[in-house]
Amino acid sequence: MFNRTTVTEFLLLGFSDVRELQILHFMVFLVLYLAALTGNLLIIIAIALDHHLHTPMYFFLMSLSILDLGSISVTIPKSMTNSLMNNRSISYSGCVAQVFFLIFFAVADFALLTIMAYDRYVAICKPLHYETIMNRRACVQMAASAWISVVLYSSLHTGNTFSITFCGGNMVDQFFCEIPQLLKLACSNSYFNEVGLIAFGVCLTVSCFVFIIVTYVQILTTVLRIPSEQGRHKTFSTCLPHLIVISMFLSTVVFAYMKPISSSPSALDLVVAVLYSVLPPVMNPIIYSIRNKEIKASLRKLTGWRLFN
Repeated sequence: MFNRTTVTEFLLLGFSDVRELQILHFMVFLVLYLAALTGNLLIIIAIALDHHLHTPMYFFLMSLSILDLGSISVTIPKSMTNSLMNNRSISYSGCVAQVFFLIFFAVADFALLTIMAYDRYVAICKPLHYETIMNRRACVQMAASAWISVVLYSSLHTGNTFSITFCGGNMVDQFFCEIPQLLKLACSNSYFNEVGLIAFGVCLTVSCFVFIIVTYVQILTTVLRIPSEQGRHKTFSTCLPHLIVISMFLSTVVFAYMKPISSSPSALDLVVAVLYSVLPPVMNPIIYSIRNKEIKASLRKLTGWRLFN
């Protein structure tokens, strides 16, 4: 029998006990991690160095890349190290840190995507007032407010999660410390506060999602009134990547946190965790650079590669 005071470490889910497959897992995650680091760093450097990209939209895009770098660094390096060292343990404090930063980066990501939707709404539906509404001070205030709120929310979530008593052992059925899997280890009736906090978070997420949908309905209505085919195409090229990123991120996170928790580890849980914790940081730079001529032009100047034509 385990309780919170005796748990000094947790055992994470390994991808395989076969040494060759552990090395394969390490190599696959290493490639994904390096791809995410390279893509996001290129976008950050390109936006920072190109004064033509010093606009609210690219300020938020650079912030998103910074968050993506943080989010993928929370889970992937530890999983890679465990596979390489044939070890599945993570310290109690390490698990606390993973939970805090995973919530922080995930919620900050979604808050930033919501702000980016508002930015596109103002740019397309109220272009004459754009510079007044989305000035430098307003952008910094929105970003700072989101970050401060997320720190408080992450602290509350993490404190609630680790204030419960663990009676179900210390085996976490995931390759990182994920809240639904930690709640499986809780004593009965000791985790209702955390469940309530998750429900509150879901309500906030749904509210933000409704806001984004309403915003894009108004954007679409405005875009369809644009007489120029080129104007419509340019507008869609800035909005479509944002919608793809939001849909990919939100669908996997909601599925992971709202589906019933299974009593035993499943391949589906593992796939969903990879989709929402690993895939967005890898794919976001690709999605934003493929359809954005300004980003591609800046990356061409930065790298000299013809790849971004």
